[in-house]
Amino acid sequence: MAGLRLGPLLRYTDGSSATVWVETSRPCTAEVRCADGAAGTARTFQVAGHHYALVPVSGLTAGTSTAYEVFLDGTRVWPLPDSPFPPSVIRTLPKDGGVHVAFGSCRWAAPPADGSDPVGPDAMDALAARIAADPQGERPDVLLLLGDQVYADETSDATQRWLAARRDLDEPPGSGVANYEEYTHLYYESWLDPGIRWLLSTVPTYMVFDDHDVIDDWNTSAAWLADMRATPWWRERLLSGLMSYWVHQHLGNLSPGELAADPLYEAVREAPDGTDVLRTFAARADADPAAARWSYRRDFGRVRLVMVDSRAARVLEEGSRAMLHPKEAAWLREQVLDAPGAYDHLLVGTSLPWLLPHLVHDAEEWNAALCRGERGPRWARLAEKVRRGADLEHWSAFPSSFADLAALIAEAGSGPDAPATVCVLSGDVHHAYVAEPSWPRGGPDARVVQLVCSPVHNSVPLSIRLAFRVGWHAVARVLGRCLARHGRLPRPPIRWRKTGGPWFGNQLMTLTLRGRSARLRLEQARAVRDGRPVLRAVEETELAP
Repeated sequence: MAGLRLGPLLRYTDGSSATVWVETSRPCTAEVRCADGAAGTARTFQVAGHHYALVPVSGLTAGTSTAYEVFLDGTRVWPLPDSPFPPSVIRTLPKDGGVHVAFGSCRWAAPPADGSDPVGPDAMDALAARIAADPQGERPDVLLLLGDQVYADETSDATQRWLAARRDLDEPPGSGVANYEEYTHLYYESWLDPGIRWLLSTVPTYMVFDDHDVIDDWNTSAAWLADMRATPWWRERLLSGLMSYWVHQHLGNLSPGELAADPLYEAVREAPDGTDVLRTFAARADADPAAARWSYRRDFGRVRLVMVDSRAARVLEEGSRAMLHPKEAAWLREQVLDAPGAYDHLLVGTSLPWLLPHLVHDAEEWNAALCRGERGPRWARLAEKVRRGADLEHWSAFPSSFADLAALIAEAGSGPDAPATVCVLSGDVHHAYVAEPSWPRGGPDARVVQLVCSPVHNSVPLSIRLAFRVGWHAVARVLGRCLARHGRLPRPPIRWRKTGGPWFGNQLMTLTLRGRSARLRLEQARAVRDGRPVLRAVEETELAP
């Protein structure tokens, strides 16, 4: 009899359809049955000895909530027997109404070995506890996970013991994962936590990778990539990372229509074993950033989300460095500017912050100038070492891409059809803040904000606390301009200032978007006496009335 190994995860939803992802113990037919009669079935496909299904559910009604169950070959496997949680539901968005969008990044899922959590309470566990305690209360309509859903290079003690039983950890890649099978263990560790498993079954999620889904500072530079490709273990890590991401995260970002038109999805499903098909795709994606598109667009009523791949789509050659390959940049522009007036709020998701503290921005742009030879080869060699050591690889390390994004946001936010807000949603930097740009000549009509929220569950090193506090200070700006003069840099095309934060802790942000109004809430996880984490609001602000 087939069993449920992982999931269900509620992924794509709209007013009439949804998708539910599962991993099963053997080949079977997965079925979702809803209390209101909506349903869907899918046959499992196989990758590397594992069996998965993404079940399309049709017949849903806009603006409703319906409980669902999962069956494998006709046997009910979800809800779990004696589950302490309420029934999992599919909530569809109303045709007209508000949308609650929660987001965060960087969730290290290490289980506490001694009963206490070394990095504090998990914000997603706290969200699960709150929804479970009041199923009819406010909950996110959408949960955006902006990278580092798993940590391939920073594994837990429990995972390292599991790895040590498989291979010698003194040999590369050491305590990091080496192949697809080891990646699946990371997803089990992250998503089988009871609260997280239930939360992911009842709140729609959309995801994008960041560096730790593969390795810290993935695709920092051409020299970095050449060094990695020279190691004996990198290719298997990279291909396994892309394959497992496609299976566990990327597929669920797509609509049923997009899935039906996807030749790779069709080929994997039709093959007796889709491993080779998927591996060939991953190899092409590694060789050519234009060969795969990990970015996607979703419209939630009059809210548009454009999720941008800011890791695998990079151009790394020093003479033409760009955060986005030209084809990817053209796609982004097309999605943002499509049907002017069709949305009241534009959300641009990018795992890496666009607007950083001024000193950090100037240091990254200065470093990029030196690396491309602005001060000669000796400075270039030193700058490459600094770039890797200090993680200088955000949007500001790709100056032309930084300027292009500023210009695109200004264009999208201007004119009679301009949205009320343009929000750039990011994570990565293990703290939260709000920053607002201004343009030298008027600027867009929309209110533009950079919203950064990280981590969901991870540590916040003292170096990050100090750097991101000092980096906004006026004295730091002076130092940054000194670096800019040494690097012979032009002034950035925009100015910006911090208007909220920095906040440190395990946290989630939520945008409430209703009509042309927008409100932001930041909540942090706190431990309480009974051991259950709770979310406490530490900031609420109106972005648009």
